[in-house]
Amino acid sequence: MKKPSVELRLPILPNMELIATQTAEVISRHMDLTEDQGAEISMALIEACINAFEHSKAENNVFINFLIEEDSSVIKVIDQGIGFDKTKVEIPKIENKIGKDERKRGWGLQLIQELMDSVEFESTGEGTTVTMKKNIKH
Repeated sequence: MKKPSVELRLPILPNMELIATQTAEVISRHMDLTEDQGAEISMALIEACINAFEHSKAENNVFINFLIEEDSSVIKVIDQGIGFDKTKVEIPKIENKIGKDERKRGWGLQLIQELMDSVEFESTGEGTTVTMKKNIKH
């Protein structure tokens, strides 16, 4: 039997990541995930979408695939942008952000990895795919 999946194509417009999180919430309820697990998925998904919208330089859409597996939820966020080298992404030092005017941003990749059970980044000059997996713990 084919595993259920949902596919979204989001235009790169303000707040479109909210459509993805609404979809994630419906899928989380369908899979009987806890409220905390659902919130973690939504936060990671927001970060991945915003990264794709703001940094990929993709011209059209960001694609999101949700795959419902027996023991996990797998989400792929795919852009057709310029790609990036994860080894060159610097995680900001918290002490440089607190009490300063510096932007309180830059933790997206770290946050995604903290919130999900596994995360893979595949990136070339033709785009990036972020594959996030949340294991079901009943």
